[in-house]
Amino acid sequence: MTAQAAAPDHDDDPTPKDAPLRKILALRHVAFEDLGGFVAPLILRGFGIRYQDAGYDPLDLKETDAADLLVVLGGPIGANDETDYPFIKDEIKAIEQRLKAGKPVLGLCLGAQLIARALGAKVYPNKVKEIGIKPVTLTDAGRASPLAALDGAPLLHWHGDTFDLPKDARHLASTDACAHQAFAWGPNDQALALQFHPEGTARDLERWFVGHSGELAAEKISIPALRAEAAQHDRAMRLAGARMLIAWLNQVYA
Repeated sequence: MTAQAAAPDHDDDPTPKDAPLRKILALRHVAFEDLGGFVAPLILRGFGIRYQDAGYDPLDLKETDAADLLVVLGGPIGANDETDYPFIKDEIKAIEQRLKAGKPVLGLCLGAQLIARALGAKVYPNKVKEIGIKPVTLTDAGRASPLAALDGAPLLHWHGDTFDLPKDARHLASTDACAHQAFAWGPNDQALALQFHPEGTARDLERWFVGHSGELAAEKISIPALRAEAAQHDRAMRLAGARMLIAWLNQVYA
């Protein structure tokens, strides 16, 4: 198991050879925005991982409902773009179905916005695009949640939209540029929505720099500067993200 966890982060099938205790289905919107630094802690926790590519692989609601954990990953499209990307409606339906059944969902960036929509909240452009590495400010609820592991830690941010807090959601984190960075909803925080990217690593960003080159140029963001910052903080980002993830899994599956 340890050897499997040490495998490259970007393996499309990082599942151990022995039967996993639980199964993750990760909805992926672009090939380079995957589970990243979360792969090793998930495998060590006994999860098998399978990716499904949005708009390419048919979305089967029976399959999304059967997974022990559904993870909805990020991407450059918007949570309101269902006219251009009809699969967005299917993803929202899959999230709604799982939440009604009391099953856990983790949303990262676009995934967090889709959870917000599934819970009836609005998603809309943030006042600024937030791209870079910086910590979040935890609320009192955030400090009492698995996000306590992120307190003061450098984290990757890469988004242009934000969301209102859904009804009955617990606000967990903010930044100076985005008031709603994270929320939890439901028993044991079965839905965890994170606007930032705790799965991000310096290695992963090399693919993002290519895939999002147009956006970076439009925002006049220096790739060498962001690369150097990511390299400086890579270990801290990985550790904080892994600790938060394990704490949330322990809570959900208590």
